Amino acid sequence: MTVRAIRGATQLEADAIGEMDKKVSELITAILQANSISKTDLISILFTATPDLVSTFPATAARTLGLSDIPLICAQEIDVKGAMERVVRVMVHTNSELSNGEIQHIYLHGAKELRKDLP
Repeated sequence: MTVRAIRGATQLEADAIGEMDKKVSELITAILQANSISKTDLISILFTATPDLVSTFPATAARTLGLSDIPLICAQEIDVKGAMERVVRVMVHTNSELSNGEIQHIYLHGAKELRKDLP
């Protein structure tokens, strides 16, 4: 197996704990399913959130998926004028048999606009 990094993002409708839990859980689940990754393959996950998301940590939502033994860390995305609001980005580090070209990066909801180059 090789170590791979998988990117993804989602946009929240509002800065609320329930919304964060729902959207981050959906994003992580979609990344794992699309890339046939089991929880035992995970190495670590890095989350960033735009400065307008302050209700809770994205990693807290990931913990509800049973990722309590995976290193998770959150950081604030740089505050770029005109950037999309209420966005959580993720970089998942995992062991995988997939090649870089086979990895499926997942962008959900409004965050799809961040990567128009992806199918």
